[in-house]
Amino acid sequence: MIFNIIIPVVILTKFSGEQHLGPALGVVVALAFPLGFGLWERKNTGKFSFISGLGIVSVLLTGGISLLELDAKYIAIKEALIPGLIGIGIIVSQYTKYPLLKTLMFNDTVMDIEGIEKALAEKGNSDKLIKVQQVASKILASAFFLSSALNYILAKMIVVSPAGTEAYNSELGRMTALSYPVIMVPTMIVFFIALYYLLNSLKKLSGLKLEEMFHDQE
Repeated sequence: MIFNIIIPVVILTKFSGEQHLGPALGVVVALAFPLGFGLWERKNTGKFSFISGLGIVSVLLTGGISLLELDAKYIAIKEALIPGLIGIGIIVSQYTKYPLLKTLMFNDTVMDIEGIEKALAEKGNSDKLIKVQQVASKILASAFFLSSALNYILAKMIVVSPAGTEAYNSELGRMTALSYPVIMVPTMIVFFIALYYLLNSLKKLSGLKLEEMFHDQE
């Protein structure tokens, strides 16, 4: 949060005037933090996912739109496009060998997938797992579609000045600051609804207790 929101917001709103960095350099420095953090995280985890890739693309698009001084409407389009693509990706990937649901929720890093599948088989409910995953995927995707709509509305309301100006940078900073309470909170609520549905369904179908579905963290 510090590198992705707080530092960029401070730079865009407080240090993008001509007496400091200026509009162009202000954007470059502000966006260097989330971009650098994303690449650093990628290097340390050794993993590169569809979502983290779109996050980097989002930062680069913001920089491109700002530095090329394109119409501010493209910021709103970009803000809606990225979460929208993730939502579509979640639904489409459910019908492939690599569903995003398994990356975001139903993954072996935290959950005991082998134990859950074994319990489902013993109860004769293995065939119902796919249906549960599909429904959970749709609920999860709706969180990103909600984010897409809220992103677009927020950007259209706030970012109205021409790119390349101090006012534009300040508006970009305000939009970033407001994205957490306005977008992240309702999106996370829907995310946890999807998680609750997934865990509750697995609990009923497998007969396992909630704690039995997770790896022993000790």
